[in-house]
Amino acid sequence: MTMAGQTINDRLLAARHSLAGQGLAKSVCKATTEECIGPKKKHLDYLVHCTNEPNVSIPHLANLLIERSQNANWVVVYKSLITTHHLMAYGNERFMQYLASSNSTFNLSSFLDKGTVQDGGMGVPGGRMGYDMSPFIRRYAKYLNEKSLSYRAMAFDFCKVKRGKEEGSLRSMNAEKLLKTLPVLQAQLDALLEFDCQSNDLSNGVINMSFMLLFRDLIRLFACYNDGIINLLEKYFDMNKKHARDALDLYKKFLVRMDRVGEFLKVAENVGIDKGDIPDLTKAPSSLLDALEQHLATLEGRKVSAANTPTQSSSNQRNVKSAVSALSSTSSAFGTAAASSKFDTTNGIDEQLKAQVLAEEEAAMNQYKSKVSSPTSSGAGASAALTNPFLSSPPAAQAGQPIVDLFGAASAQPAAAAAATKASDDLLQLGNPFADMFEASGGGGGTAASGATGAALNANNLWMHNNGFNGASVSSAAATNTFVSDSNFSSVFGNTEPAGNAGDGPAKYDGAVSSPFDWGATDDDGAAQ
Repeated sequence: MTMAGQTINDRLLAARHSLAGQGLAKSVCKATTEECIGPKKKHLDYLVHCTNEPNVSIPHLANLLIERSQNANWVVVYKSLITTHHLMAYGNERFMQYLASSNSTFNLSSFLDKGTVQDGGMGVPGGRMGYDMSPFIRRYAKYLNEKSLSYRAMAFDFCKVKRGKEEGSLRSMNAEKLLKTLPVLQAQLDALLEFDCQSNDLSNGVINMSFMLLFRDLIRLFACYNDGIINLLEKYFDMNKKHARDALDLYKKFLVRMDRVGEFLKVAENVGIDKGDIPDLTKAPSSLLDALEQHLATLEGRKVSAANTPTQSSSNQRNVKSAVSALSSTSSAFGTAAASSKFDTTNGIDEQLKAQVLAEEEAAMNQYKSKVSSPTSSGAGASAALTNPFLSSPPAAQAGQPIVDLFGAASAQPAAAAAATKASDDLLQLGNPFADMFEASGGGGGTAASGATGAALNANNLWMHNNGFNGASVSSAAATNTFVSDSNFSSVFGNTEPAGNAGDGPAKYDGAVSSPFDWGATDDDGAAQ
């Protein structure tokens, strides 16, 4: 079961590394997923960047890739080899040095993915793909091991050394060192050519990516190999017997490998690589081999016809000169192809397609930025505005209503009403200050309907009228009276005057409430003291 191209196992493993804070392990996991495509460029570029960081452990990175190569899934194993090869080619040299100096190699000589065989080949598209890819995985791992061994023997990478007539490392090497270097280079080239794939074998993105990396290495390796053979031929007639014998053997092997390289290049042409980007192979004349064999026979004391004659010596010089000229053209063609950056793309993506994809990504990013800049426009932004009070504007229905300030003075109260209020009335008035605010706001800027509704609510509120002492409705005259009546006072506090002495009470104040300060003190029998 997959999710957006990646399996659930890939997602869970990446999440586990994220929770553990293992960023490097997560990147390796992302580059070696079970998805049947080559590793993505962004993951490879990040790992290349990690090899250049001084605080990243190269042994840890290499061990993570080796650990992923022990997986049972052929896709994971193959992509771990591709990632390792990519870091060898484009990463810091520290990565190559560690692989060459350590004993941690890819032990995949007996690898076989049996999963797709057991389920009838239906595990991946194409059927039995894991079983068919297993031989290529074994050969690919062998080549990477041989690449590390050659670096251990020579302390440099043949794919990165200088090439050419003037500054080429193998072109200017002395004879003794050259005879030791060429067998190492030849062993690495043999391991590469043993990959031995045909056009119909390149049926998925994983093996296609490995083939492109191998093609890149082949161009560079054979360019170095050709430079070494040219140097060898130029020094051959000045060598002693032992060196001449080794040199002749190396030249014979070179001719065989040149034919195998030609077959590899034909496969590259059949899979879609432009013919103009494939270098041409120019072989040396066959007469050169006869001249080399005759010279070795002379050194060994064997009888040959017309040996050591001036004519034979001049013929040898002409053969060497023509062979060097032919091989130089081959060296120039492979050197030009090796210097081209066209084969440095990890997936062989065409530049026009790459530009088109970048333009589409830029357009999508601009559209996303426009949505982010106006979150209330439509879609997800509109739904977010409904739940986020900071994104939404106040409704139009409430825009005309005034804002009530519960802690400030009521600004909507008429000035005339404020002037009519007496200071003495304020001292004894038990009104509701909040009700005044609501009444003022309701009558100031609201509509007629809202003002009527507020008046109806205030009429039923006992704290709005009658000073809160009686919940019963009163007449308008009583409502406008700032003092409570006798009956209302008695209903709240009770009748404190004895019934028998009602006529002896103090005089009333204006028919309203009696003033407690006008009452005299009485004794038990009602007489004044």
